[in-house]
Amino acid sequence: MTAVPDRVLTQNALTGAWLSTALPMGDLEYGDELNGPGSLSGKLSPRLLSENPALADPGNTFIYVESAGQLRWGGIVWDVRSTGQDYTLEAAGWSSYLQHRFDLDGNFGGRGPYSYADRCQIIRDMWTYAQSILDGDLGVTVDSTTSKSTVGTPQEPYTSDSWDTNALGDKMDDLVSGDATPDYTCTTSWNADQTGVVKRVRLGWPRLGARRTDISFSSGVNIIEDPEVALAGDDYAQVVIAAGAGDGSAKLRQISAVRNGRLRLEAAVDAPELNGNDTLKARANAERTWRQVLGSIDQITIRNTSAAPFGSWQVGDDVYTRVHNAWTDYTGWCRITGWTMKPAAAGGPQAVIDLKPSAMYQYGGV
Repeated sequence: MTAVPDRVLTQNALTGAWLSTALPMGDLEYGDELNGPGSLSGKLSPRLLSENPALADPGNTFIYVESAGQLRWGGIVWDVRSTGQDYTLEAAGWSSYLQHRFDLDGNFGGRGPYSYADRCQIIRDMWTYAQSILDGDLGVTVDSTTSKSTVGTPQEPYTSDSWDTNALGDKMDDLVSGDATPDYTCTTSWNADQTGVVKRVRLGWPRLGARRTDISFSSGVNIIEDPEVALAGDDYAQVVIAAGAGDGSAKLRQISAVRNGRLRLEAAVDAPELNGNDTLKARANAERTWRQVLGSIDQITIRNTSAAPFGSWQVGDDVYTRVHNAWTDYTGWCRITGWTMKPAAAGGPQAVIDLKPSAMYQYGGV
């Protein structure tokens, strides 16, 4: 059976009118990322755009990729420019919009200030505020997920000032950038009757994704290129000093250390959101565990096989990974932090998967 090629669609961001339901794009690449918008790139014919420039009007066009009848990616076109005989197009997922919006009213339209507030709720308030302003509604929904990760106190509430020139996107990134904070990613799908698009910011607590025992990445099975393995002494440490909440001499501190017959190397991690010695100790132990592993697999390229069919994994999943070649003998759990589909790659469709050792992540402050 001949595979159906991916289909690219574009839509006017303000009116919702469909501009193209089969935009011819070459060198198409697209994918999602953990705690980021994800991206899309490709090339268009100059003649096509010269005849109808509204097909991909930067900053005013939604763009989608449909594969096997399902929407796999969606976002906003931000850049279209000529390169030789082609126009290159670049887009980013829904959260990229907040990099172009600011809190002009303060505290997200009066929804703050916040004391012991769930970070997930603040993210929802941020999106509600952004989309309540005229011509600013993307139709994005934010998950109703709740978390135990809070910010602000009665003495020092979390605020967003109207004179602050940090974009809403920067504020959202700050809320998910620490340890024991929620995860997010952007997703896109057809609605139930495939007449409309569901644009979603997925929130995860204590994590996005799951440990997957039904799929795997393996050399000779679905990994098609020998990945680069970094042996980075700069990252190695068997002693980790973790600093938590507090200031000066009152700042919480936990040390995780072992002797293992190697030169003593130390590393420090700052986790001001952790206000308990038990959670801080767990953070120090986790940091030391992954830093003691020399040789990480940061990226692999896979083909579509039954071992991990395209579309079966998502950002945040832990997948058992086996890499065996002349230089490397690696096995372990790795977390997917991003992926890029290359449907027109030489030799057939490929997916580039970004990975991090699962031991780097602590979920729910445990």
